[in-house]
Amino acid sequence: MKFSLRLNNDLGVVDYVKLAKLAEAVGFDQFWVSNDLFLRSAPVILTAVALATDRIEIGTCILNPYTINPAEIAMIAATLDDVSGGRFNLGLSSGAADFLAWVGIPADKPRTAVVESVAAINRLLCGERAFTDGAFLHWTDETYLRFKPQRRVPIYIGAMSPNMLREIGRVADGGLPLLFPPEHYRNVAPLIAEGAARAGRSLDEVDVAACIWCSIDDDGTAAEDALKEKVAYYGHALSALILEQLGLTHIDFEAIQQAVMVENDVAKAKSLVTPAMLRIGIAGTTHDLIARLESLVELGVKHISLGPPLGPDPAAAVAAIGRDVIPYFRNTA
Repeated sequence: MKFSLRLNNDLGVVDYVKLAKLAEAVGFDQFWVSNDLFLRSAPVILTAVALATDRIEIGTCILNPYTINPAEIAMIAATLDDVSGGRFNLGLSSGAADFLAWVGIPADKPRTAVVESVAAINRLLCGERAFTDGAFLHWTDETYLRFKPQRRVPIYIGAMSPNMLREIGRVADGGLPLLFPPEHYRNVAPLIAEGAARAGRSLDEVDVAACIWCSIDDDGTAAEDALKEKVAYYGHALSALILEQLGLTHIDFEAIQQAVMVENDVAKAKSLVTPAMLRIGIAGTTHDLIARLESLVELGVKHISLGPPLGPDPAAAVAAIGRDVIPYFRNTA
């Protein structure tokens, strides 16, 4: 069983270094950092993390081809792979349309943008020219890296929608499907498998990280409070497919979105988060986490990716997961 850690890019760089070193020490395999707009830069954070660690793989979850040109994404990927000694994984997707709207970028043709970007970046990282006359990319034959990458960096596609989930199986090395709630994997897995079958691939070739949110603390109320903050900030941006699993719609998040994005009133936004919304993730002790993860293992999950908020004290949560959760699943596998 593989375990990875995912964090939003809202902490100080020193905090990521400390958490990455701890995650490496307690047995995590990968360390991912998001690159959401107007927060800290994931490539910079991961450079610091790479220089402070030895074994753990690092990755972006995710970069998008709208705010960063795929040519520059390839440059970032090759450079971070160089800095980390071949430990970098590129997490790529279309990004959240709501956030792109902040900077006046329409999320046109999201699946096409990602698929064409994956193909072009793969060619660049193989040391090839990436001429593309597509629906999203219009590149000349002068598109090639002016240095030799040390390898083709693995590309993981982040996905929530059915079409993007299929592309994980069809064109990616790995997947970062958001599972809100965790049991949503039973709906996600067949779509990824369908994409793999269309491409004549085995699903065993694709590292699918079951991405869940968890908030771990001995104090259940404190754990729930930390999860409420993430739900308040990101809930409105989730896909309809995910919200349907919870009996929710985007309309349910309108007042929360107004409170957190417009009024900048996090306390008010958290007060509007309902029990149904909290089912997006897992809040409680490590024993509560194990109980929910066992159902994922029964569904065939081989890579569990634990994401923010982690808990009111992220370092304590990482240590507890390394102490209780990782050994439990590796010793019973």
